[in-house]
Amino acid sequence: MGDHRNLINITDLSAAEIDHLIEIADDIIADPVKYQDMCAHKKLATLFFEPSTRTRLSFTAAMMELGGNVLGFDQASSSSTSKGESVADTIIMASCYADIIAMRHPKEGAPFVGAQYASVPVINAGDGGHFHPTQTLTDLMTIHRKKGRLGGYTIGMCGDLKFGRTVHSLINALLRYDDIKYVMISPEELELPDYIKDTLDEAGVEWKEVRSLDEAIPELDILYMTRVQRERFFNEEDYIRLKDSFILRREMLDPAKEDLAILHPLPRVNEIAKDVDDDPRACYFYQALMGKYIRMALILYLLGLK
Repeated sequence: MGDHRNLINITDLSAAEIDHLIEIADDIIADPVKYQDMCAHKKLATLFFEPSTRTRLSFTAAMMELGGNVLGFDQASSSSTSKGESVADTIIMASCYADIIAMRHPKEGAPFVGAQYASVPVINAGDGGHFHPTQTLTDLMTIHRKKGRLGGYTIGMCGDLKFGRTVHSLINALLRYDDIKYVMISPEELELPDYIKDTLDEAGVEWKEVRSLDEAIPELDILYMTRVQRERFFNEEDYIRLKDSFILRREMLDPAKEDLAILHPLPRVNEIAKDVDDDPRACYFYQALMGKYIRMALILYLLGLK
């Protein structure tokens, strides 16, 4: 299988490695020309067994800006899995054609299984409600660029904290950094799972749960918004009842700090009103841009080029 590294879960990377990736990404932003041919003649395979426009575009743009090429598919129906080919076989085949693989799959654990069969590095580009490590790297990169540090602030996490894989991964990553206070903002039905509450308690950090976004906003340095996902609900009534309960509107930002950073993994549905986009505190499109740079850094790192 080779001695290459994979990235399946954010905890596969040490804090020092995350800092190193951020350093590379900072350097790419400062001097893109230096990096434009670093992946010349290398190929990235994007194996997307479920659609994800943003993540796929971000990986594709990252590889292209490094001078590399991209091949792959963006939905299972356009691959041989629709004929019953196993994930393992698809990965072994892709390893023959590409130097590195980014894989998105609706089933939890599929990228982990796939990585067992790959002879090239595998990046988990999202597996069901499980992990999405490059989103977490994107979040950390954005916090680093906006705050100049990865510790020492109060962060509010709002929306679907029960199924939101981006929230779970971000918490696991942030627990390595000091002096962070956490405010969990969600409806009771979508509150943080007990095992993550236990993790917070074991880490000895300061955290609390609130049921209102208005109540939390004034104390926050960072607000991490997430969407309440229809596909995570068992019935439509619950979804309709809850989906509008945690919507950020422009006027709610009046009591907020001047340097609040509003993050969102995107796509948004309606949980951030359009009129927030013009507020200088809105960082979510900037965050999407940072996703490209940190994925460039990750590709270089996993290919052993940086």
